[in-house]
Order: sequence, then C-alpha cells, then structure tokens
Amino acid sequence: MTPEYLYLHVPFCVRRCSYCDFAVQAVRRAPVAAWLDAIETELERLRATEAWAWPLRLRTIYVGGGTPSLLGRGAMAELRRRLEHFAQWDDATVEWTAEANPESLDEALARDWRAAGVNRISLGAQTFDGPALAWMGRLHGTDGPARAVAAARAAGFENVSVDLIFGLPERLRRDWRRDLECALMLAPEHVSLYGLTAEPGAPLGRWVQEGREQLATEDTYEREYLLAVDRLVSAGYRHYEVSNFAHPGRESRHNGAYWTGAAYLGLGPSAHSFLPPVRRWNLRDWEAYRSALAAGATAVGGSEVVDAVASRIERIWLGLRTAEGLPLEHERALPLARQWRDRGWAVLEQGVVRLTPHGWLLLDRLALELDGVLTQAAARRTAADRLCLTTTAAARHICAHPPSLLADR
Repeated sequence: MTPEYLYLHVPFCVRRCSYCDFAVQAVRRAPVAAWLDAIETELERLRATEAWAWPLRLRTIYVGGGTPSLLGRGAMAELRRRLEHFAQWDDATVEWTAEANPESLDEALARDWRAAGVNRISLGAQTFDGPALAWMGRLHGTDGPARAVAAARAAGFENVSVDLIFGLPERLRRDWRRDLECALMLAPEHVSLYGLTAEPGAPLGRWVQEGREQLATEDTYEREYLLAVDRLVSAGYRHYEVSNFAHPGRESRHNGAYWTGAAYLGLGPSAHSFLPPVRRWNLRDWEAYRSALAAGATAVGGSEVVDAVASRIERIWLGLRTAEGLPLEHERALPLARQWRDRGWAVLEQGVVRLTPHGWLLLDRLALELDGVLTQAAARRTAADRLCLTTTAAARHICAHPPSLLADR
C-alpha cells in the first residue's frame, strides 16, 4: 500500500516540559539545515528501496514535534521544495498541519507558513493558569495562546486547533472550568484534550516514583473530562473521537488516517510508519538518526508485523475510540454491547456500537472485553468447522486458526 498520509517529526525544543516523554532534544537554536538534509536523505533511501507509486500522492502532511515553530521562517518553504521531488499534493484539498508553541509563533512566521502551503495550525496551549504553566515548564505566559491565535488569524489561517491538558495535580489548584472558557474565547475550529500521565522517561514520572508529586485522583480525572465534553459539545463542537472535538468539517483528517488503519509514512527521529501489515519506527535519538543516514545506513530502529491477533484488537480499539463506532460482525457480541448500553457506556444502533463519554473513560477495558467475546466466538466457530470435515479427497477446509488472547494487553 502506497502511503497517502505523511508525518514529519521535528525533535527540537528550547526545554523539555515536565510531563514530556517524546523524542525531543533541548537546543538553543534548531539545526534547520541538518534536519532538512536528513529528511531529504531518508526520502531518497525510501524511493530507492520501496516499490511505491512515486511520486507519492499525499492527502495530508503533518509536521509535529517537538516544536516545529522553532524552525523559523523559510523552513516550511524549503521543506516544500524538497518534498516536491518525492511527492505531489493538491493545495486546494490537502490538509497541511504544523504544530506550534505560543511563544515561537508570531504573525511573520504564520504568514511564512501560509505562503508555503501550511493551512492548519495545532497550538500547544495546555493551560491558561500561570502557576500550572510554570510547573509544566512551559515558556509562554497566560496570554501567549491568545497572541498566537491572533497572529494565525491575521496571517489568514481559518483552521486552528488548541491542545489542553486535564488531570493536573490537585495541589496546583488549576481552575479547569476557567481554562475551558479561555480556550473557547479563542474560537478555535478544533480542540484536543490530553489527560496527564506520568511517563517513566519524563521528569514527572520520576517525581511520582520518588513520591515528590501526586497525580489527580481518578474521580478528578473523570470529572474534568466529562466537564470538558459537556462544555465543548454545548459550544457547538462535535465530539468525534475520544480526545478530539471539532466544528463540523474541521475534524483532523491526518489523525483520522491513524484511527482507520490507513497506510501512513513517518519521517524523522522516532517517527512511526504503518505499511500494512508492517509497522516500523525510526531511531529515536536525533544524533543517532542523523548519523545513520549520513553513513548510508537506514534510519529504521525496529519493526513488527501486525498479525491477525494484533490486527483484531487494534481494529476493535480504534473503532471504539471514534464517534462512528464499531460494527458488530458477530451476534455473540450483542449481549455484551447491550450490557454497555444499559450501563450508559454505549449506544447500540443497527448493529453498530458507539461509546458514550462515560464509556470512553473505560476504552481499554471495554476493548479487551469485546475482544475476549470475539475470540471465544472464533474458537467455537473453528471447532464447529472441524466437525464438518469429510474424509473425501475433494473436501476442502478453509478457515483461519483461532486467535489467542493477548495476555499482556
């Protein structure tokens, strides 16, 4: 499958945030030329080794990080010039997103991006609370998101997404309701929510492990999530995925590719690609990634084949996380779906199960429950098929081996 969705990772930040476990490197000035050269080299290697239809025909481009706005003016235009040797897209229909932090996005950079073809900005606001920003290690002030959105609007951007983090430690006394109101005052077309987690590789992970910090309780996490759902939906946003809200027609098409199992290509350190049935990822460290390409080696750090078992559980999990829901292909799953409906966790219509916000809070658990039911159904079906085998030479038995449960999921 030739990928139509492209992700490019910019691994540079001025500083690492307290909760961040992404593949980033703190720098005073982003090495723009070196990053562009590495991206171009990786594409050259791919064109020489992958039997895709070149040039690629792209539906979306997503420049994430890290902090892509640290690349400064001229970088997106140069990225476009280099990408056009390997890919084509229609400026009228492509969704080209670039992530930005408020402190490094001004009107001049926004106009530069717009001229290069970027038509969507994803802004890392996270919170509008001063003490919480300081605790996170964020560099923009409480008025930073408003200034950045104003700059984007002045440059002609009509599609802006704002990121918010909920579930902060309760001792910070951040007013989550006020944060939601501040975000709505910016009138973004899209809002993404992220529940705070303590990743082992992040400073926050060490603080929690050492007992120096406590995450919000489950009750607080649930209360803040449901408050956000209620407020954003009442403001006219469509809750189209567990963590994402958009004005109708402004849903993220790039992220939608991930949720539907489409093929996508990732470039840059730590970037993941999915070329069914293979998922692969690049070397995580910027210097290791750059050095490998400079030495003529591959940038790939690892890969895995998504077999039937993994494909099934991923299809269930991805289907349940979107508002479109998951078609139930086996009647054995209906009693379980009805239980979810009766508990307020799901809506069941014409054989399709759609989780409610309360159900989305239980997404991982419910996906495993449904997988267990379908696994049992597959095992029973296979056993029945075996009973039907005849002893004649002409008899043919075509069935898949029953998948086993993933004990480590």
